[in-house]
Amino acid sequence: TKMELYFQDNRSYVGACVAGTTAALPTGLKYFTISCTPAPTATTYVVQVDGLSGDLTGLIMTIDQANVRRTVAVPSGWTMPATNCWITKKSGQC
Repeated sequence: TKMELYFQDNRSYVGACVAGTTAALPTGLKYFTISCTPAPTATTYVVQVDGLSGDLTGLIMTIDQANVRRTVAVPSGWTMPATNCWITKKSGQC
């Protein structure tokens, strides 16, 4: 939602995710790091979430400007989902 607010104000995603903007990424989270990887362009962005510790180490999920949610990687012992989605269970269910 914050990315879309930024786009409405600026007509571009360039510069979003930076501290001090409407779409600044949260920091200091206990279980995840969040990044815009690669850097947003005028019309596209990908926000990536990386698991930090314990059972979440190795978990990588993304969302883009089209609201496509993907699980990119899963921790050891987890099953990768068969479809584009955010995994919710170790068995690969979304």
